[in-house]
Amino acid sequence: MSANKPYRFILSGGGTGGHIFPALAIANELKSRYPDADFLFVGARGKMEMQKVPKAGYNIEGLPITGIQRKLSVENLKFPFRLFKSIQKAKKILKSFSPDLVIGTGGYASGPMLLAAQQKKVPTVIQEQNAYPGITNKKLGKKAKRIFVAYDGLETYFPAQQLRNFGNPVRGSLFHENLDQMQAKAFFGLDPVKPLLLSVGGSLGSRTLNNIWKKHASHFQKENLQLLWQTGSLEFNSIGEDLHDLEGVAIKEFIYRMDQAYAAADVIVSRAGAIAISELTIAAKPLILVPFPFAAEDHQTKNAQSLSTRGAAVLITDGEAENTLAQKAIDLLTDRNQQQQMTEQIAKLGKPTATKMIVNDIQTLLP
Repeated sequence: MSANKPYRFILSGGGTGGHIFPALAIANELKSRYPDADFLFVGARGKMEMQKVPKAGYNIEGLPITGIQRKLSVENLKFPFRLFKSIQKAKKILKSFSPDLVIGTGGYASGPMLLAAQQKKVPTVIQEQNAYPGITNKKLGKKAKRIFVAYDGLETYFPAQQLRNFGNPVRGSLFHENLDQMQAKAFFGLDPVKPLLLSVGGSLGSRTLNNIWKKHASHFQKENLQLLWQTGSLEFNSIGEDLHDLEGVAIKEFIYRMDQAYAAADVIVSRAGAIAISELTIAAKPLILVPFPFAAEDHQTKNAQSLSTRGAAVLITDGEAENTLAQKAIDLLTDRNQQQQMTEQIAKLGKPTATKMIVNDIQTLLP
């Protein structure tokens, strides 16, 4: 460490939890090693990072940057002006904060900050979560000192010598070896013995998954199985009382104790966001992935394929899910042999030390 002053880090990324939570994980690990370090997050005004980051105990600055709409829009005409203003503000932040390193975790929120840092010769590193990188990271990766990734084969998009495949940073609080599965099921008011399906669709929820469980939740009761169903915030209130009253079905708007949920599950159904997959590979439970089909560059499908081709997950497309998902989940819940085979394969892919490995490498770049 510099003898004159503590290190100073800027972390930039946002728009979704998939960009925010890796940045927080890296910041927390850096802070544990350098308690006197100064941290500043930079995000996009009005996006979720502006609330999530302060709640985690860090300061954040917002840029006026927005994404580009996929269809013709008046908002797209404003994009060049917002980008220019964002880069100018990023340069002012650089001058006033004077960081030793700028860490980008993707999303359009990170673009102006990393671009300004590279123009000013401030060292930058990138953490790319997906099997198919986003536009921002692809453009800025050429001048980054490191690109930390979670999938093989990204030499197509980034300079090979800068790549480090350590996996995605995940929240360490999610995994406790001492959590007992029977006790975890009881934590949610469920039978400790009956097989349990955990369905998660993100904090907002998945309309596809919700519609399927609305139609098929009663089948779990008939099959002597159980369902722990996170609906997300958008549709929780629209689910009827008759479903809430079903025995063996626990319906939650949001599951705050995901450590207990992962421990309780016998099989998990999930969308295929990169951070979700990184958590799920560490949880090492039989897994059915239903990729969100409208994710940028269809990266969720590519994420899911990286597991399904190894026998570590079942991939069901969004279009197929209505007709096949419920029965496939029930079949898997009652097939212990297939569960064991999938558990063995997915456990090979988990990278619980990703955050520590990333920060170990970052330390080699510090003055």
